[in-house]
Amino acid sequence: MSTFDSFKSLSRAMFLGFVRDRTALGFTVLFPLMFLVIFGGIFGHQTTSRVTLVEVGPVPVVDQALARGAGELHGVMKVEKSTDRAAALRKVEKGDADAVVEQRGTDLTVHYSAADQVRSGTARGLMQSIVQSENQSASGKPPVYKLASQQVEDDSLKAIQFFTPSLLGWALASAGVFGASQTLVTWRTKGILRRLRLSPAPISTVFGARVAVSLVVALVQMALFLLVAQLPFFGLKLQEYWWMAIPMVLSGVLAFLAIGMVIGAWAKTQEAAQGVTQLVVLPMAFLGGSFFPLDDAPGWLKTLSYIFPLRYLNEGMLNVMGRGLGPASALPQIGVLLGVAVVGSLVAVRLFRWDAA
Repeated sequence: MSTFDSFKSLSRAMFLGFVRDRTALGFTVLFPLMFLVIFGGIFGHQTTSRVTLVEVGPVPVVDQALARGAGELHGVMKVEKSTDRAAALRKVEKGDADAVVEQRGTDLTVHYSAADQVRSGTARGLMQSIVQSENQSASGKPPVYKLASQQVEDDSLKAIQFFTPSLLGWALASAGVFGASQTLVTWRTKGILRRLRLSPAPISTVFGARVAVSLVVALVQMALFLLVAQLPFFGLKLQEYWWMAIPMVLSGVLAFLAIGMVIGAWAKTQEAAQGVTQLVVLPMAFLGGSFFPLDDAPGWLKTLSYIFPLRYLNEGMLNVMGRGLGPASALPQIGVLLGVAVVGSLVAVRLFRWDAA
């Protein structure tokens, strides 16, 4: 056989082996395509961010600007009207609106949130442009309107208030899913599960101990995050009800462990477990709001993000740690996370097997 024939034969065998390896095929081909869909859906048709501005009471400056340049302004700004100032400010604080604007005579005030510096900056920039345009239309007269900015949260809040919960959530999700899936597959493939089955200790005790260790590690991880973030260099200031993040972290870890157990119970090899875990964890991190907000994402992508438990953990921790909302604001997210933990555990038990075969 010639060198070329050997090369052709080996190439064909390797290609067929690659195609038949579903894990490698999916990780190589489907994985990048999935991120193309995610980022293309979020940013592919994006031009200027369209912000939501809430008018509290009459704001003639904005109304006049909209009447004159309706086409351009309506393309980048959505205006809502409200008579309830407190409710409007809460919408901004929760992220349901980008800014609130009030007008008293010739003085305008735009209220924004530090939770999203990009969106709030866009809203304030639009208001500055509108006010400057109105002042210039006064044909040589001194500026008539004045614009002031005011943060809806305490002025001492910084971006670290919002980075800390989201990055902590991502770290907990990665550790939980990877740890559970890899542990279960390793125990099975190395015969540890079989030996545990024959040991005097009940198997529920073994898995219970594994879960308890994961919960303790998660609390230590949370403590380290908070200690580092509170250093003067970063300046994290915990809100009054920050302690509600503790049950949220515990609930989130249980949910991520359950997801990891499902993967570990299904996968036959460590390679398969790693590939599937990556397919779950990375999209969950991006669509869970750990790396960037989803305010500008299409509606279908926002809806899709709610199937990932990380979104609920990030949102709940942000409410109590960064936005200063009360304990009740975290209860719905805790409920969802515990529900995921229960359902995931039932599925894992259903798929569980003692041997690798």
